[in-house]
Amino acid sequence: MLKRLLAFYRASPPAADRRPPGDDTDAFYKRMRWQVFFAGTVGYSLFYVCRTTLNVIKKPLLDEGLLDARQLGMVGSALLFAYAIGKCVNGFLADHSNIKRFMATGLALSAFANLVMGVMGLAAGQISSAALALIFAVMWGVSGWGQSVGSPIAVIGLTRWYPLKQRGTYYGFFSLSHNLGEFLSFLFVGLVVGAAGWRWGFWSAVLAGVAGVAVILIFLHDTPESRGLPPVEVLAGETARPAPPGESTRSLQLLALRTPGVWILAAASAFMYMSRYAVNSWGVMFLQEAKGYALDDAAKVISINALFGIIGTVLSGWFSDRFFKGDRHAPALIFGVCNAASLALFLYGGDGWLVNITSMILFGISIGVLICFLGGLMAVDIVPRKATGAAMGIVGLASYVAAGMQDIVSGWLIDARATVVNGVKVHDFHHATIFWVAASVISFLLPLLGSKPKAAPPGAGKNPPQP
Repeated sequence: MLKRLLAFYRASPPAADRRPPGDDTDAFYKRMRWQVFFAGTVGYSLFYVCRTTLNVIKKPLLDEGLLDARQLGMVGSALLFAYAIGKCVNGFLADHSNIKRFMATGLALSAFANLVMGVMGLAAGQISSAALALIFAVMWGVSGWGQSVGSPIAVIGLTRWYPLKQRGTYYGFFSLSHNLGEFLSFLFVGLVVGAAGWRWGFWSAVLAGVAGVAVILIFLHDTPESRGLPPVEVLAGETARPAPPGESTRSLQLLALRTPGVWILAAASAFMYMSRYAVNSWGVMFLQEAKGYALDDAAKVISINALFGIIGTVLSGWFSDRFFKGDRHAPALIFGVCNAASLALFLYGGDGWLVNITSMILFGISIGVLICFLGGLMAVDIVPRKATGAAMGIVGLASYVAAGMQDIVSGWLIDARATVVNGVKVHDFHHATIFWVAASVISFLLPLLGSKPKAAPPGAGKNPPQP
């Protein structure tokens, strides 16, 4: 059974029938790689719809007395912890896998978890709050594990089908997928929940997941060789470069682990992810309870930050190269300050539409830049190219573990000062907002400890990080 399962997910062998060189083969290759890019980008966007459902429906769950804020924090953290570990494990597995089958399975698993949580919602009144929280935490953790497949597979698809000289450009456009997915989630799921109730939030995510699985199965292709094509280097006319002499990959990865700058940037990214997921996880509920917004209006406001994050993500590398000659520290500081200021404006700036929309625009742009810089690019800049994965693993693990801890701490702080007014539980965000702003400030102060970078080690490169 295990052998059959491993064989099912193993990378496809080369096709028996090879296409002869010619214009028809070139046209076929270009069509196939566009389909891979489309499947990776759209498919990963729909991963995000399944990932952020809970962030939209927290207020209805609280209003019905089904879960409290502490329990919601524990449930939310289950996905992030599972995602942090799974992204590392599944990233290694993905290099050896049939990417079509592996990515479709991950999204199907996340959609299934949403389906179970929606169904369990029908029995919410008949089981205890503790039991419901446990079931939700387990299933949300399952969803997180499935989610962790998406990003590594999509990036591997680009590396298998696009030559090195084009890979960075297409990676930049692919990076829009997580911003697009967050935008669609808050807008689409928010509208559905506002119209049909919170259980339909989970079920609408299932529909998005099914659509994503269909896109992946139809348009994602494993390798050029599996489609009767030669390797991408041959198709693109590139000469395969020999491995550089010197130390082994393992020794360079150990060197990255001993590089203080990588750990400083991992800590900075961890605090930045706390502020990012504070808004994504609790922003809708905050607008509802602290500022009196309706659920659908609150979801629309929060969706703006994801939409404008696209601008920050796309322009971040160009901005630093064009105006700072490739130095990431100065723009990271500028946008770090902007991030903290926009978060403070959102939390303390009143309930007016203009103030909240402006704060989310600025927050989205700055987070888009910081995800690129603190989330990996600055760490990649200071390690040898062959240790890129190690640097990304350190930063990614720290970021998502911190995001999970944020959910737990925020839930505890929000619930600790809650009061009951006329039979209705009212939550106090005072201490939580201080925690969120403090995390944002620390995130831009930490990189200053390494603001005078030394020359990059031999083989260091500016490979684009995974989102």
